Amino acid sequence: MNGLVEKTRNLTHHKSVYIAIGGVSRSGKTFLAKMLGSILPGSVIIHQDTYIPDKKNIPVIRDHLDWERPEAIDWQAFKNAIDVAGQNFRYVIIEGLLVFYDEVLNQLYDKNIFIYLSKEVFVQRKRADLRWGAEPDWYIEHIWQSHLSYGTFPSTIQKPVIINGEENFKLDRILKQLNMPG
Repeated sequence: MNGLVEKTRNLTHHKSVYIAIGGVSRSGKTFLAKMLGSILPGSVIIHQDTYIPDKKNIPVIRDHLDWERPEAIDWQAFKNAIDVAGQNFRYVIIEGLLVFYDEVLNQLYDKNIFIYLSKEVFVQRKRADLRWGAEPDWYIEHIWQSHLSYGTFPSTIQKPVIINGEENFKLDRILKQLNMPG
């Protein structure tokens, strides 16, 4: 908490810059958000998957909660967190599977990053991710299909920065593409 207080103290009055980072599961969204947050003064990271409704309101597919759908996000709480962060921080970094799903939010974002990952690499990384135990192949396929349905980058956003999530992130190059200090 002291880190947040310190960042707030160092903030001067000016418009916040909203940076959205989207991509499929295991593409590196959180990693990149942390990289950016570590070098952008007065920044905060909003992790979309923190804002979930009560589990009884999340759809179920077979025996799994379906975290891959828009209904698995508490959109009002998510938007409120972004609003509060924008009042208190210079840089608001927002990352998540469905970060580009809501058109109203898309209009708020100043900088847009989409991390591309091939299906083959996604499947490899997802099978290796054992944080919640091994996921069955059918669910891994469901995650990919949900990404194609809800998580792809919208064509309405101009000048996105598209990053290959299969390569190491080059922060200096990303900042240059975003026209941001580095």
